[in-house]
Amino acid sequence: MRFLSWLFRAAVFFILFAFALNNQHEAQLKWFFGFEFRAPMVLLVLVVFAAGAVFGVLAMTPNWWRQRRRRHATRASVSVNSAADKGVSVANLPVVPDVPLSASPRDGI
Repeated sequence: MRFLSWLFRAAVFFILFAFALNNQHEAQLKWFFGFEFRAPMVLLVLVVFAAGAVFGVLAMTPNWWRQRRRRHATRASVSVNSAADKGVSVANLPVVPDVPLSASPRDGI
């Protein structure tokens, strides 16, 4: 499986490399008020792709922060409430590993 993953990555790399070699001609990007920018086509495509990726990450950041705050608040309230019921301090709670729900004694887990 690891070999197939690397093979796929190499294929994507060579396809993108061939795209870059085929698009080395100069492109002209015209803005307002007569301003124009000239650069190789592959550079313009790369800049637009990177700007889109940055915009996407920035658009998702508030949602990630909100989910992170909720997760930490939920964990803190569950840990404190369960520890308070048993009279145990939060610092002494054991770390319990995640166990798949479908585990059975025959699985060797």
